[in-house]
Amino acid sequence: MRFVIVTGMSGGGKRTALKMLEDMGFFCVDNLPIPLLEKFVELIAMPNKEISKVALGLDVRTDQSFSDAENSLEKLKQIGYKYEILFMEASDNVLIKRYKESRRMHPLASYEGGRVEDGIHKERAVLADMRKRADYVIDTSNLLTRELKVELDRIFLKNEEYNSLMVNVMSFGFKNGIPSDADLVFDVRFLPNPFYIDELKHSTGNDKPVQDYVMSFPEAETFLNKLTDMLLFLIPNYVKEGKYQLVVGIGCTGGKHRSVTLANELYKRLKNKGNYGLTIQHRDVKSGI
Repeated sequence: MRFVIVTGMSGGGKRTALKMLEDMGFFCVDNLPIPLLEKFVELIAMPNKEISKVALGLDVRTDQSFSDAENSLEKLKQIGYKYEILFMEASDNVLIKRYKESRRMHPLASYEGGRVEDGIHKERAVLADMRKRADYVIDTSNLLTRELKVELDRIFLKNEEYNSLMVNVMSFGFKNGIPSDADLVFDVRFLPNPFYIDELKHSTGNDKPVQDYVMSFPEAETFLNKLTDMLLFLIPNYVKEGKYQLVVGIGCTGGKHRSVTLANELYKRLKNKGNYGLTIQHRDVKSGI
């Protein structure tokens, strides 16, 4: 039997992950009271049971100690029950934004005027050990729902090797500010700007005429070759150090032409080059010119 514990930060995507696992044929149970954990595993692991794949969601709650769940999992391991831990993560800024949009209270925030930020910080401290023990950590800060499904398919359907690093290639415009979560930032304003060409001005780097124009300059190809080579060196070393997310920012003036073109090209070059997750995002491509 394959047994997966789905846990992580509130707002990090646990519910969505459980729904996707259910679609993959997992028997899913969410928010099981922690005192029932050991008994639950004993029952589903009984001989002649038809259930072969189980996913269990474990949440942090104010009315129960999460350390009890960790103790129960340790006991199960000692008995000989095998399980995997999937930890759903997101940055503080993203979690705060999601809570504000949903207008829900964080489970660890005080009920009397509690701040979401306080609840998030408390939860990170409670879950620190569980995150270290996790077999898979998925950071959903920059993930679309379909991209999350791809990552879960890789792990639980295709059984591919997985190292939990998510690389996000992001184009942006310097006039709108550098992305606050960027780990590496590259300025491509050294290339001629298609904005000043009338027939290209209102197109973007997602359009072939702009792509052809930007890539017609030898400097663009040289830049991509050097950047790709550097990232293919860095990524395995980031994995070795346990990094879970790498945001590579590529910026031009407005974030519509040069940066979008080069971000798309970099994405193509990094795709299928390793067992890391890869996404692309164009932050400013739809903003006003």
